[in-house]
Amino acid sequence: MASTSSLALSQALLTRTISRDGSGNRFSVPAFSGLKSTFPRTISTRRGCVSTSSHSFRPDLVRAAAVEAIETTTDSSLVDKSVNTIRFLAIDAVEKAKSGHPGLPMGCAPMSHILYDEFMRYNPKNPYWFNRDRFVLSAGHGCMLHYALLHLAGYDSVREEDLKSFRQWGSKTPGHPENFETPGVEVTTGPLGQGIANAVGLALAEKHLAARFNKPDNEIVDHYTYSILGDGCQMEGISNEVCSLAAHWGLGKLIAFYDDNHISIDGDTDIAFTESVDKRFEALGWHVIWVKNGNNGYDEIRAAIREAKAVKDKPTLIKVTTTIGYGSPNKANSYSVHGAALGEKEVEATRNNLGWPYEPFQVPEDVKSHWSRHTSEGAAFEADWNAKFAAYEKKYPEEAAELSSIISGEFPAGWEKALPTYTPECPGDATRNLSQQCLNALAKVIPGFLGGSADLASSNMTLLKAFGNFQKATPEGRNLRFGVREHGMGAICNGIALHSPGFIPYCATFFVFTDYMRAAMRISALSEAGVIYVMTHDSIGLGEDGPTHQPIEHLSSFRAMPNIMMFRPADGNETAGAYKIAVTKRKTPSVLALSRQKLPQLPGTSIESVEKGGYTISDNSTGNKPDVILIGTGSELEIAAQAAEELRKEGKTVRVVSFVCWELFDEQSDAYKESVLPSDVSARVSIEAGSTFGWGKIVGGKGRSIGIDTFGASAPAGKLYKEFGITIEAVVDAARSLI
Repeated sequence: MASTSSLALSQALLTRTISRDGSGNRFSVPAFSGLKSTFPRTISTRRGCVSTSSHSFRPDLVRAAAVEAIETTTDSSLVDKSVNTIRFLAIDAVEKAKSGHPGLPMGCAPMSHILYDEFMRYNPKNPYWFNRDRFVLSAGHGCMLHYALLHLAGYDSVREEDLKSFRQWGSKTPGHPENFETPGVEVTTGPLGQGIANAVGLALAEKHLAARFNKPDNEIVDHYTYSILGDGCQMEGISNEVCSLAAHWGLGKLIAFYDDNHISIDGDTDIAFTESVDKRFEALGWHVIWVKNGNNGYDEIRAAIREAKAVKDKPTLIKVTTTIGYGSPNKANSYSVHGAALGEKEVEATRNNLGWPYEPFQVPEDVKSHWSRHTSEGAAFEADWNAKFAAYEKKYPEEAAELSSIISGEFPAGWEKALPTYTPECPGDATRNLSQQCLNALAKVIPGFLGGSADLASSNMTLLKAFGNFQKATPEGRNLRFGVREHGMGAICNGIALHSPGFIPYCATFFVFTDYMRAAMRISALSEAGVIYVMTHDSIGLGEDGPTHQPIEHLSSFRAMPNIMMFRPADGNETAGAYKIAVTKRKTPSVLALSRQKLPQLPGTSIESVEKGGYTISDNSTGNKPDVILIGTGSELEIAAQAAEELRKEGKTVRVVSFVCWELFDEQSDAYKESVLPSDVSARVSIEAGSTFGWGKIVGGKGRSIGIDTFGASAPAGKLYKEFGITIEAVVDAARSLI
C-alpha cells in the first residue's frame, strides 16, 4: 500500500576562449570543431570592433582549444555534434518565426548540453516528478535554448512541430518561457532578474524540505537548482537582492551559470556595465568559478560543475565566458545576433562554418540516440525515489503525510476550521492584528505554509510564533527574514510557490511599497503562483508617516491586473474569509490590504460571504428595491454602516454592501449580482479611502464615489479622514442627493 501511494504521489503532478593582453583587451577565438577546423575571419576586440588583420590572430589560443577538445573524457565529436544540434534548432526556429533571440542559445549550448546531458536528474515523461533537479533560464529571451534541450531530452511538451511553431499562436514554445504553457519549464521568465530570483526560491524550498524531512537513513529530499543568467540579469537590481539572500541563507544547492559574453542589446556592455561581477559575488558570499573557454571547453565546464556541487555551504556562480552567436561568421560577438533572426544568407554561412549539412530542425540519428537514454534513466530515477519514499512512509508516517501534502497540494481535511471567527461583541482590532491570528492558525494545520516580511514583521504582524526562523543553520524554520528587499521577496516567493503545489508562501510589507515589487506580483499572476501578499497600512489611515507611506492608487491598480485577487477586509470575519479563499486558490495570488487602525467587528459579515466578493451586510428594504445602496470596503465599511443608520432614521430604506473583493464578485452569476446590486436602483454611493478610479463600474453613471484622488498628508488618521471628506456626513449628503 505504501508503495502504491508513493507512486501515485509522484505521478499526480504530472567558443569563445578568452585571453587578455597587457592592456586588458579581449580576444575571441571562434568556432573549433572536431569535424571541421574552420575559423571566421573576424577577431573581436574589447570594443567589439572588427579586424581582419592577420596579426590579431592568436594561434596559441587555438592550440589550447584543440587540446581542450581532445582531452575530454567522452567522445568530443559527438559532444560537438550535440552542441551544434542545440544551436541549429534555435537558429532554425528563430529563422522560421522571423523573430527571436538566437545569440544566447548559440553561445550557451555547450554549458547547457553538459548540464542537461551529464549532470541533471529529471524524468522527461513526468516533468513534475518531485525530486527532479530544477533548471531556470533567467535570461528568458534565449528560450529556444531551453526548448531545444527539452526536445532532445524527450519531453512530450516540445516536439518537432512545437519547435516549428515557435512564437506562434497556441504553441507550446512561446517567446519567453512560461511554466503554465510548457511542462518542463519550471517558472516564467523574461523580465530580467526574475528568473534567478525564482531560482533562489526553488533552492530555498529544497533546503527547507530537506531540513524538515530528511533522516540519517533516508534523504528523501535531494535535488539541485540550476540557472543561467546573463549580463542583463546582473544589471537588474533584483538579482543583487536575491543573491545576497541566497548567500546569507547558505543555499549550497543553487548553482548559477553567468553567460559572460559582454554583449547587450545596445552593444558591448562596456558602455554601461564595467563592474567586477566575480568580486561582487565573492563579497556577497558566493563561491565563484571562472570557465574561460565556454565555447568548447567541455572538460572545464564539467570540472566547474563538479566543484560547485562539492561546495555545500554557499551557492556557486560559474562565470562562463562565451561568444554570443557562436559560429556565425559575420554576426558572432555583436549585438546584431542578440534579438533578431540571422537571415537566410547568414544561416547558410553559419551552416558552412560549423560544417552542418543537415536540414532545418533535423536531429542527427547519433545525437537522437545519445539523448534517448534520458527517458529510461529518468524513469529509473523516479522509480528509485518512489521506493525510497515507500520505505520512508513506512518508517516515518507523520513526516511522510506532511511531505505528501506539500508535494501534492492536498491539505489536511478540515483545515479551514482552524481559522478564527468573530462576533460583534468581540473587541475591535486592526485587521493587521487579525491577520496575524489567521497566519498562525493556518501554519499549524497546513504543512507548506511559510513566509515573512521585508524587515517589518513587528509592524506587519506576520511572525509565526510557533516556528523558528529560516536561517543558514536552521533551515527548518518557517519565518523568512527578507530584509528590506521587496522586489526580491516577491520573486523568491514565486519560486517557492512553484516548487511544489502544497507550498503556500506569504510575504508582507506596507501596501504602498508594492510599488517596489509590482513586477514580481505581476509574474505571480501570470505564472499562476498562489503567493499571498500581506499588505498592511492600507490607506491614509496609517496617519502621521504621511503621503510617502499612504497608498492612493494601489487598490485600483491591482484590480486592473489579471488573475490576482485584491481583498480589503473590514473586520475579523472578512480577514479570515480572505485567507480561506487565498489558500484555496492555488493558481491565483492574493493581496490583502490591512489596516493599522482598530476596526469594530461588524454585524452581518461572515467568512462564508467573502466567497461572493460582494454581499449585503444590512438592509431594511423589501422587494430588492432599496432607496439607496451604500458600498464600502475595509475601514470604510463601518462608515457606510453608520451612514445607513442615519438615513434610516430619516425613513429611508438603505442597503449596505461590503465589496471585499471585486474579482470574486465578477465571478458570480448574473442573478446573484442582481440580488446585491439591482439594476433598477441607480442611487449608489461608494466609499473607500483610495482612488475613486474604477468605481464607476460599480456605482453606475448616476452614482457617487467618495474617496481620495490626491496624495495624502501627515496628520493623525481621524484628522485626515475629516479633511479629505471620507466621513459619515459625506456619505449621508451624497445619498440624499441621489434619492
